[in-house]
Amino acid sequence: MNRADRFTWGGSGLTLVDVYDRLYSRFGQQHWWPADTPFEVIVGAILTQSVSWRNVAGAIDCLERADLLDPRSMRDIGEEAIALLVRSTGYYRQKAKKLKSFLEYLWSAHGGDLDAMFRTPLDDLREDLLGVWGLGPETVDSIMLYAGNMPTFVVDAYTVRTMTRLGFVKPGTPYDGVRNMFMSGLPKDPRMYNEYHALLVHLGKHFCGKRKPRCGDCPLGDVCPAGRAMMESADRPVTTAEIS
Repeated sequence: MNRADRFTWGGSGLTLVDVYDRLYSRFGQQHWWPADTPFEVIVGAILTQSVSWRNVAGAIDCLERADLLDPRSMRDIGEEAIALLVRSTGYYRQKAKKLKSFLEYLWSAHGGDLDAMFRTPLDDLREDLLGVWGLGPETVDSIMLYAGNMPTFVVDAYTVRTMTRLGFVKPGTPYDGVRNMFMSGLPKDPRMYNEYHALLVHLGKHFCGKRKPRCGDCPLGDVCPAGRAMMESADRPVTTAEIS
């Protein structure tokens, strides 16, 4: 059994690669992350915490108009000025502090050089970034994958929901447990990790909803235990346990 086939759902033989292939065949390339530079990706990853991308895009436009979408320019401006420019993202004072904390780390550890930062071994860089104030695992993995093209898998609420319903992980599995499942069960290919995460976000937004999943239209509906339960229960409501 090759590495990519290690994780399967139940006795169906469905693998993580099968899920990827189905989603890619249905949805196509997602073209993530929408940004012009690695630093813009990093800014977006920090600002998008707890807010929609539309709000983040507005804040990034404001930063761009102020010529602040490069590390040195943002480092040299006050935190309060940054906060005012990113007001649309909510918790904007905290997010300005997070941006400044990242820049302090970039200069203290890598002399302000993003290329040097991304040459750091993956596990070492991940540990360092998780030590930066305000950066959690999802943000750190987004920075490393989308800005640095490093092979680390990003896990978000859509990922957890989909993988739980499919039976790949148990309810309550911690972030790193889900991440390690993907990284052990797939080729270590940042392009695949990028596309896979983006496809799961699309699935979660448009099909695998939290309260009203569209199982009949879902490309995984016929192989998903929760989806099959919903489609086979025309005469009874689906329990929370079946779709949570």
